[in-house]
Amino acid sequence: MHQPSRRARDLGVVVGSLPTGPHNAITDVGGVLVGHTTVDGDASLRTGVTAIVPVGLGPGRWTRPAAVFTGNGHGKLTGSTQVDELGVLESPIVLTATLSVFRAADALLSYLMDRRPDGLSFNPLVGEVNDGYLSDIRRRPITEEHVLAALRGASAAPPAEGCAGAGTGTTALGFKGGTGTSSRMVRVAGRAGTVGALVQSNVGGVLTVLGVPLPVAELIPDAPPVTPPGNSCMIVVATDLPLDARQLGRLARRAVFAMGRVGAAFSGGSGDYAIAFSTARPGQAVIPDGDLDPAFTAVLDAVEEALLNSLFMAVTTSGAGGRISHAVPHRAVMRRLAAAGRLAPGE
Repeated sequence: MHQPSRRARDLGVVVGSLPTGPHNAITDVGGVLVGHTTVDGDASLRTGVTAIVPVGLGPGRWTRPAAVFTGNGHGKLTGSTQVDELGVLESPIVLTATLSVFRAADALLSYLMDRRPDGLSFNPLVGEVNDGYLSDIRRRPITEEHVLAALRGASAAPPAEGCAGAGTGTTALGFKGGTGTSSRMVRVAGRAGTVGALVQSNVGGVLTVLGVPLPVAELIPDAPPVTPPGNSCMIVVATDLPLDARQLGRLARRAVFAMGRVGAAFSGGSGDYAIAFSTARPGQAVIPDGDLDPAFTAVLDAVEEALLNSLFMAVTTSGAGGRISHAVPHRAVMRRLAAAGRLAPGE
């Protein structure tokens, strides 16, 4: 039976005590835009592109402080070594499917060259997960037009979640995964700031919500014995706090750690990556390391909720080979969480 898409908080699932931003999305961070292109007009294609665009990349400032953390490197994150080396982001971040990452990188390069005709070297940053359970990835359907549409259509509006953009064909924790986002407002060293996260979930393990394991076999007793494997997760963290690249690396590590809260298995074939960047105005004093604990909490909570949103907002999807990935059944989740005393009051 069809169920409407609902975010974690709509179901009474509240992660942590920090307040969210106005939209509870990565776009609550000033200067961050998100755009999607969804490719699902063919029954064997369930894929797409998601672009995270820092608006401050332009004439006079072509870089932002950034860092990458590799939880497990069984994946393709084009451009990551230069981010590691120099500690800066010099392009939007594009997410897509595994075998389309190279075409997406070339398209992002075209975008960068058009914006900076005098440039001689560029570092497009493109990540991926394998959506081959539901999509025929060997067709490599992503074109330059798909990537440019996501980049040019990026906005500050709350991005679509679930089966949208790069999350269209993903599976996670035995269920239909997808794109998810969340944010937290926080005070760090007396400064007000926002931390936002966007995820492309495609990870194996047992779904865990607020510490309660929710296996597929218990939530959907008549589900077939073979469930979507789900491997890999891409996480993007943005903040307007003034942090340097090393400190952003500390945030990126916490982002990957947050996967464990929702039951990720961290298997050997999983490419789990986090990218963190700051949109803070240049010239501000960097926050001391000893004051970063609230920012770490914000990252852990925002990523956990973004991962849950990616599942709760997804819908049951059929794809290549007639395979089906089932959405998380909301009522069953709420019954289990209510019995465990984990739902917010009034739910």
